[in-house]
Amino acid sequence: MSPGAASNLVPLRASDVAYEQLREMILDLRLAPGEVLNELSLAAQIGIGRMPVREALQRLASDRFVVALPRRGTVVSSMTMVDVAHLYEAREAVECGIARVVVRRITDEQIRELRSLVERTDEARGVFDAERFLLDDLRVHRFVIGMLDNALLHNAADSLLLHNLRFWRSFFQTRLPQGDTMMSHRDLLTAFENRDGSAAEEATRAHIEGARQLLVTLFDGN
Repeated sequence: MSPGAASNLVPLRASDVAYEQLREMILDLRLAPGEVLNELSLAAQIGIGRMPVREALQRLASDRFVVALPRRGTVVSSMTMVDVAHLYEAREAVECGIARVVVRRITDEQIRELRSLVERTDEARGVFDAERFLLDDLRVHRFVIGMLDNALLHNAADSLLLHNLRFWRSFFQTRLPQGDTMMSHRDLLTAFENRDGSAAEEATRAHIEGARQLLVTLFDGN
């Protein structure tokens, strides 16, 4: 299943299919930040009618993946450092609370699965495979938020994670992956193994803040 794919089995409308395909093209940068979008061209590319594409673009605008600009039309949203700062602020507010809640209900089987996911991300870090790491990292975060039985929070957190994925894919297009740009989840895993809510919240906060501080350092140094 692709990073942005729907996880339910409800039959999709044409506009839903268009939304999933266009969002995937934005996430993997086939539709690049700042690119002007043409409804007819997009409809031809994905083999779906213009009206479903228009509806999909309206949803993508609501999700902040595209934006309508005067005299330019609809363009793929760019991500400035201010946008990234807001992204990390939102992730901290949402994900820290989720970690604190779900750590109290995690099962032994789920801990084993989380351990396997964390080990996969560490393997990707070890070989400096940025794309593999980003997808494995997404799986770790999605696994944690997936334990929360709250659709509103789950949807909000997942949208933030997809914006995060797009940003880091763009980041690694121009920078070689290094160990310090691919952060581990070991502290989070330890907190979950100990069923420690405070430690899980703090590990999540430290992970997110560490990535934010890294970006500030990298961009201030340019």
